[in-house]
Amino acid sequence: MGDAIYKNTRVVAVRTDDDELPEVISGKVSEYPDEIVLIDQLWKIFQNNGNQIRADYKLITTNRKSAPVKDPHTRTYNDGNIFLEEGVVIHAAILNAENGPIYLDKNSQVQEGAIIRGPFTLGEGSIVNMGGKMRGDNTIGPFCKIGGEVSNSVLFGYCNKAHDGFLGNSVLGEWCNLGADTNTSNLKNNYDNVRLWSYAKNGFVDIGQPNCGLIMGDHSKSGINTMFNTGTVVGVSSNIFGGSYPRNFIPSFQWGGASGLVTYQFDKAIETAARMMARRNVVLNEIEKEILKNVFEQTK
Repeated sequence: MGDAIYKNTRVVAVRTDDDELPEVISGKVSEYPDEIVLIDQLWKIFQNNGNQIRADYKLITTNRKSAPVKDPHTRTYNDGNIFLEEGVVIHAAILNAENGPIYLDKNSQVQEGAIIRGPFTLGEGSIVNMGGKMRGDNTIGPFCKIGGEVSNSVLFGYCNKAHDGFLGNSVLGEWCNLGADTNTSNLKNNYDNVRLWSYAKNGFVDIGQPNCGLIMGDHSKSGINTMFNTGTVVGVSSNIFGGSYPRNFIPSFQWGGASGLVTYQFDKAIETAARMMARRNVVLNEIEKEILKNVFEQTK
C-alpha cells in the first residue's frame, strides 16, 4: 500500500496509513517534474544552505511586505532583499543583502554592532549578539543565541553560540551550547579533502571538498576555549572540554576531551538536558527521554 513520488528512480516521498513504510508501493506512482536537492550526507546540509535560503526567501516573502527597519543607526544594503517579520528589533547594525537575502523571523533581535551578510536567516525569537559577524550562507533556527564569527553554518533550534570564536561549515543540532571562545577549523593546512565520520559506513569517508567544520548532535556541549579540528563529528549529549584538540569523532554520551573520554551517565545527561530546557521554559517530556535512552543504549 502507499502512494509515492519518484525522481530518477529514487523514492522522495511516500503517503501511507501505516506506521512504517510499506515494503511494496502499490498505490499511485508519480515522477516529480522539477529538480530536487538531495540531502543524503551531513555535509550537504551546509553545502546547499545558501541556495536553499534564496529559494525559501522567495516562497516566504512573495506578495508580502516587510516590516520597516526603524532604527536610524542601522545601515542596510539592497533593501529589497531584506525582510523583517513583526516584532523584530534591530539596533545599530549592518545588514548587507547584496550577495543574498536576509530574513529575520518574528520577535528576533539583532543587537548593537552586529554585521550580517546574506544569505542569512534568523529564526523566531533568536538573537544575534553584540558585535556578531555573520559572514553569509547561515541559517540560525528558532530561539537561538548567536555571536562571534559564523560562516556557512546551520544551527537548529535552541542552540547557543553566544560568545566570540569561529564556527564555519558546520551543523549543530538542537539544544547545543558552545562555550566562550570555542573555535572550529574548517580547512586543513594542506588544503586536502576532509574525511568525515560516517555512521552509515562506521568509518571515515572522503567528502570530496576541503571545507568542513563541526557536526554536532542534539544536547552536546563544549567548554570554554575548546578547539575542534577540521571535520569533527560529535554525537548526541556529549560534553567536550580541554585545551587541546579532541579526536575527530566523539560518540554520543561522552564526557572529556583530548586527554580522554568516559561515559556520560544517562541520568546525569538527562538532568542536564532538563535544566537547559527549563531555562527556555520547555519541558523534557517522556518521549524525548525515550529517544535519548535509545541513543544511549545503542552507543553503549
